[in-house]
Amino acid sequence: MSTINFGTSVSLAEACDLAIFNPKKAYLWLSEPGCGKTSQLHAIKQRLGDAYTYVYFDMANKDIGDIGMPIPDRERKITEYYLNGIFQHYVGKPLVIIFDEWTKAPQLVQNALHPVLEPSGPRVLDWYIPDGSIRILTGNGAADGLGDNIKAHTLNRVTRLHVRKPSAEEWLAWAVNNDVDPVVMAWVDRFPHVLDSYMDGDQSSNPYIYNPKKMQTSYVSPRSLEAVSHSIKNRTLVSANAMLADMIGTIGESGARDLNAFVEYQDQLPTWEAVITSPKTAKLPDSPGACAVMVFGGVTRVDAASITPFMDYIERMEPEWQAAFAINLAKNPARSAVAFKSAKFRDWCQQNEDIL
Repeated sequence: MSTINFGTSVSLAEACDLAIFNPKKAYLWLSEPGCGKTSQLHAIKQRLGDAYTYVYFDMANKDIGDIGMPIPDRERKITEYYLNGIFQHYVGKPLVIIFDEWTKAPQLVQNALHPVLEPSGPRVLDWYIPDGSIRILTGNGAADGLGDNIKAHTLNRVTRLHVRKPSAEEWLAWAVNNDVDPVVMAWVDRFPHVLDSYMDGDQSSNPYIYNPKKMQTSYVSPRSLEAVSHSIKNRTLVSANAMLADMIGTIGESGARDLNAFVEYQDQLPTWEAVITSPKTAKLPDSPGACAVMVFGGVTRVDAASITPFMDYIERMEPEWQAAFAINLAKNPARSAVAFKSAKFRDWCQQNEDIL
């Protein structure tokens, strides 16, 4: 992302911090499509653990009956609401609840859930949600042109945040910990502008990203990058033509044809077994794109047995690629322990402090 306007937008991590540390408030997160708002329910669960119950409520696909239903009590000749089990009110823990796409929901559904936004005694129908519950609403901004709508009296009950698109660096830090294919990570590392935002300024010449001023069927976003990664992992099971069609349908034609070149880099590199068994003689990549694929592939694969030979291999590459490997490995919670237990890795870090 080329421009970050401090105070007018927040990162996903900052949006999570605000929601977690201010449970008396309900937050409305607005961002352009595919930026990862919904996935933050899982991210918050990883942070907070079992102290909370986690609820996803898909507002745009719900009707009033999906909230609760009036059930007759024949003895007292009244009706009482039975709450939908999706809220898991029977568990008794505070909630982390995401009302996804609130701004696209039918007005009747928004109205029915309005009491959950109150700072004092928030409730769903007749049920008061437990103290300390975290309430997050999501939607797209008006400039995205997706028909989002929210009333002024609702806005006065929530804290509205513009959640910016993650930068390439931020997305890569997430990707190395979430099983994204190294080819996709390498492409984003080499071409970070694929994660620019149409709100960054003049992006009319950027063919990859979402732009409400253009007719688009597919485009690059954090969400579509994760989706195309699943396809690339299975590329050997389908024809090259089918694979390219899949990629075009996921991230758009410009992105797909450029990313396909990195797929070809992957297929031209030495096998992992050749690198680990013959690190001093295995073929080195001969282009920046192929180097990036090799580096991110190493980050996702090294273990206690392979880190020393892979370090022997990577030391034959240019210093910038050695540094890229070391930095991304250290950031990866699943691999950092392997790195810092390795004498070879520790020695490399001491000898190359100037390029880290």
